[in-house]
Amino acid sequence: MDEASIEIRAALATGANRDFEFHTLRLDQPRADEVLVRIMAVGLCHTDISCRDSNMPSCPAVLGHEGAGIVERIGAQVTGVTVGDRVALSFRSCGQCTTCLAGDPAYCRSWVMLNFAGCRPDGSATLSDDGRPVAGSFFGQSSFATHALAYARNIVPIPDDLPFEHAAPLGCGVQTGAGAVMRSLACRQGSSLLVTGGGPVGLSAVMGGRLQGCATIILVEPHAARRTLAIEFGATHVIVPAAASDLAAAILALRPDGVDYALDTTGLPAVQTAAMTVLAERGTLGIVGLSPPGTPIPGEITAVMMKGQSIRGIIEGDSDPHSFIPELIAHHRRGGKGFAGRRVDDRDRSVASDRLAADGHHIVGFVSHDLRLREGRPSTGQP
Repeated sequence: MDEASIEIRAALATGANRDFEFHTLRLDQPRADEVLVRIMAVGLCHTDISCRDSNMPSCPAVLGHEGAGIVERIGAQVTGVTVGDRVALSFRSCGQCTTCLAGDPAYCRSWVMLNFAGCRPDGSATLSDDGRPVAGSFFGQSSFATHALAYARNIVPIPDDLPFEHAAPLGCGVQTGAGAVMRSLACRQGSSLLVTGGGPVGLSAVMGGRLQGCATIILVEPHAARRTLAIEFGATHVIVPAAASDLAAAILALRPDGVDYALDTTGLPAVQTAAMTVLAERGTLGIVGLSPPGTPIPGEITAVMMKGQSIRGIIEGDSDPHSFIPELIAHHRRGGKGFAGRRVDDRDRSVASDRLAADGHHIVGFVSHDLRLREGRPSTGQP
């Protein structure tokens, strides 16, 4: 037995557009600054699929960046984390650069290295398959597995009575959408908000708009199930894009003077252009949807200047997970909606298939990891 590592089961990305494959791997024991977490639930985010299909990090790789679980071991230099803690995992940041010190860890200057490089900063791998390195350290966790190595800066304690499957999406999807509206855009009470795309991030943005007291919240979304959820979460209007030959006109029919804020979660240039078109004077468009490289900024620059409009990019809702995730949990305890929902326990509909990410009826997918008992085929669910 290799005492420097433990045996785990993990969903392995082996190449672009290929189903994840379940493998037995070796995971390093935690170094001085690392924390070993037994993963109890993990969200399936579109970013996991996008990174697999763009080979970032290079396959074979273990992805997963919305983990939640129990701390099993801590390194000698770790503080603020105790064995047995129930935790949610989020993105990793260095804590030492100017943006981190300014309270903006989502824009850490070491972001790419710490979240996408597939290894530790010193180049060493945390995972191996029969002695061969496997890319890991995805968002400082790689939580599509029974266990993950994380760090004090991307670990957030959660209450004992908060289910792991409710905590998991807080680490990325929920904090990105809600944070974009509550922190990045800081929507004013009584204002109007347009959200394009009703996936996990978009629905979380709708919830954020309700919490901010927006008087009008418009969601553009093709899937009926998501539109229904959006109404439950606080949307005042929903638009079916296929039924609107002119999306901007359909929005302006609801808000003739335009919207104060717009948030695009789709990354689609045509949708971004429509959102820019319907902005009111002094309006702001936030971009969280990833567009193809080389996509131009939407809008006509003179109109942007004359109307005093703004366009801004947003990462992780400008959130500091250590403060914002507890804030989201507090909202939930005061009666907020959006954490819970229907669950799917059919083992064939697992993280091994893209259908979870592609099916419009799925809001967030979870993998409940008891892989040893279920022979490597996790159950899934979504809120």
